[in-house]
Amino acid sequence: MTTAIYAEKLAKRYRAVDALRGLNLSVPEGSIYTLVGPNGAGKTTAIKIFMNIMEPTSGTAEVLGLDSKQVKGKVLSQIGYVSENQKLPLWMKVGEFFEYLRPFYSTWDRDLEGQLIIQFDLPANRRLKQLSRGMRMKAALASALAFRPKLVVMDEPFSGLDPLVRDELCQAILRRPEGSTVFLSSHDLAEVETFGTHLGFLENGMLRLSEEIVSLSARFREVDLLFEGQAPVVSNLPESWLHVSTFPSGLRFIETHFDEERTNADISERFVNVKRTFRQMSLREMFVALAKTSQGKF
Repeated sequence: MTTAIYAEKLAKRYRAVDALRGLNLSVPEGSIYTLVGPNGAGKTTAIKIFMNIMEPTSGTAEVLGLDSKQVKGKVLSQIGYVSENQKLPLWMKVGEFFEYLRPFYSTWDRDLEGQLIIQFDLPANRRLKQLSRGMRMKAALASALAFRPKLVVMDEPFSGLDPLVRDELCQAILRRPEGSTVFLSSHDLAEVETFGTHLGFLENGMLRLSEEIVSLSARFREVDLLFEGQAPVVSNLPESWLHVSTFPSGLRFIETHFDEERTNADISERFVNVKRTFRQMSLREMFVALAKTSQGKF
């Protein structure tokens, strides 16, 4: 499988702080890959290294098959970059902004530009400084998509935006040029669940999980066991059962490698006369479960 972004043993150290600790990452070409994690996990640091805004302390980073240190000049004509703190020429009008950008990209598509302006309801004659934050983010994304890049990189694009604007951004990402890859960091797991294809969970500079969202959703379940009397003492439980808790007549846990036949067999091996229910979990619930455990990868 061809990768759009690749990292091996990537590390970044700021004096006494390790922002990245041996990050290994592979982003499949054509995917919508979301990197999630708590504040300070290293998401923005990783993106800045991929975009050659900063250099790693050690390790390897590749973007579109090139060392990240070569991401400059003509290479940037293949990459659209949008960040939470995007700096735009606020004195320009929206129309002037797009007119200014066109000559830099040989693949700029005027028809696509027009479609994005209409889709985002961007006012061509209004200055960027007069737009709301959400409208400026839409202008930034439109400018990053109009030249049909092979890769779109977005750092916290949904942060602080109202639901309608977030929905418009999500729809634009889904309608991205065919074959292009989207790599973004986000805390908005509800939105990611509707359009992402892959998810990476970064914590303390290390990638604890990287998986297709369909696969991830299939193997996580919240399990409730209800006993006829007092819940028995629990011991010798499978490693895949997380956050086991008991209540007077029941037991609850999260199964991280759910397989109906195997999970039922594991339960039957340990308990008798028990009623069991399996509930599919949202990405947010999975993220919280992972964030609360000190185990390695899942």
